[in-house]
Amino acid sequence: MKNLSRRKFIYSSIALGGGSVLLPKNLIAQKIILHSGNAVLKGKKVLYVYGGWDGHEPKQSVDVFVPWLKSEGAEVIVSDNLDKYADKELMQSLDLVVQIVTMAKITPEQEKGLLEAIRNGCGFAGWHGGIGDSFRENTEYQFMVGGQWVAHPGGVIDYSVKITDHKDEVTRGLKDFDMHSEQYYVHVDPNVKVLATTTFTGEHASWIDGCVVPVVWKKYYGNGRIFYSSLGHVMNDFKVPRALEIQKRGIRWASDSKYRPKEQWVSPIYS
Repeated sequence: MKNLSRRKFIYSSIALGGGSVLLPKNLIAQKIILHSGNAVLKGKKVLYVYGGWDGHEPKQSVDVFVPWLKSEGAEVIVSDNLDKYADKELMQSLDLVVQIVTMAKITPEQEKGLLEAIRNGCGFAGWHGGIGDSFRENTEYQFMVGGQWVAHPGGVIDYSVKITDHKDEVTRGLKDFDMHSEQYYVHVDPNVKVLATTTFTGEHASWIDGCVVPVVWKKYYGNGRIFYSSLGHVMNDFKVPRALEIQKRGIRWASDSKYRPKEQWVSPIYS
């Protein structure tokens, strides 16, 4: 109860004192508007889980994201395995799970603990194959994430990311940008809220020429907020400022499941 009251006070303080923000020159130059609630993670309990295929640099990701999480005031538990998912007491105490585990295997007990915690309001956030290509045999997990990687035609290539939602807090103020990385072709839940997309050419797979595929989305699983970005094949990808800013904002958004009302934006595309 004390934590909840303190967090409500933090949000109230932000709302009452949200005047102008001084931006670093490099961010002004790129016209990036920072998330107005940089205190969102303060005091929150975050489990950072890494592992799986080394090609996505799970260990290196710890050095990129864990110091940032701590700098924002989060209490961070770091784990190089999935065992903590089966610790019910721990999982129910969490505000957020950040995972980077490509492929790998998850036991029934671990999956049950993770999904139960998210249904009860724990947020879940990640990027690329770290959550979008985990546990290929576990369809309920994929249902929770809202999509699954199936291809990256051409491997590492040049492609563009288009911001499609300029009102959402995750992408507000951001402009389209270019990447040199894997362009993920994903199978996607039609009820996710898509925030950014990419358009494929037929250069590497002629039958998908002109196909528009989501890059960034958010959704709910039970009461838990889910955030996903297909950017971030390797940590160098986050040197693209907008790619990193989107990931940070998405993590903040996902951490708020237990403290903000559920957003209502389901809009099925096959109606």
